[in-house]
Amino acid sequence: MKKINNKNLSPLVSVIMNCHNGEKYLSRSIKSVLSQTYKKWELIFFDNQSNDQSKKILKKYSDKRLKYFKSKKFLNLYQARNSAISKAKGKYISFLDTDDWWISSKLSKQVKVIESKEKLNFIYSDLYIYDQKTKKSSLYFKNKMPSGKITQNLLDDYKLGILTVLMSRKIFNKKKFNKKYNIIGDFDFFLNLSLREKFYCMPEPLAYYRKHEKNYSKNIDIFTKELNNWSKKNFTKLENLNYSLKSFRYFFYKLKLKKLVGWGL
Repeated sequence: MKKINNKNLSPLVSVIMNCHNGEKYLSRSIKSVLSQTYKKWELIFFDNQSNDQSKKILKKYSDKRLKYFKSKKFLNLYQARNSAISKAKGKYISFLDTDDWWISSKLSKQVKVIESKEKLNFIYSDLYIYDQKTKKSSLYFKNKMPSGKITQNLLDDYKLGILTVLMSRKIFNKKKFNKKYNIIGDFDFFLNLSLREKFYCMPEPLAYYRKHEKNYSKNIDIFTKELNNWSKKNFTKLENLNYSLKSFRYFFYKLKLKKLVGWGL
């Protein structure tokens, strides 16, 4: 168990919210942060050249923990994530996009766990998939969620929602998101991180992912191109580390046939 300093019982959590024209669902996302039972957080709102009412919506909330930054030029999503993280002051980093939301106890439950376990730097949880069309929710994980060294699990069936993550800020001192990616940047980052870090799974759902007609991950052509690029760069390394790529290759084969139109979240 960690020896917790009484002065650090409430470490600062930086919530990274990247936004490009996210006005449609933004209010619910912001309110879910404001309603957190854990109060020591800052929201890094990184406006990636929005031309809608996103800034105006954020400014309606008079809370000093909401911090607005605007990019000088339009950036790829994961370059924008890196830029937002560079503004963060927290001991821990979490992520929430403008169309998703958290349950009110998300941060309090995760901070309690990560502060109590020795050498733990990464937590993720289950979540609900909310279908905007049907207005119905369903659990994301149908089977037991993996904990520990989960690299093979991620290769076999990648299911890790970035909106459920709480991780140590110091991780980004060693490695950042690949700024060339627009879709698979979290997969690339988390899978490579899993090679050196143990992941702790909280099996209860702590967030809602909104499934709607404009989810960026549904751009099949960009997705296929990025994943093909990733495979060329990483397959040999993973095989040399004795990881099985059988399931991944089968998934990628179906993807290139365009019989799969989404992956993970």
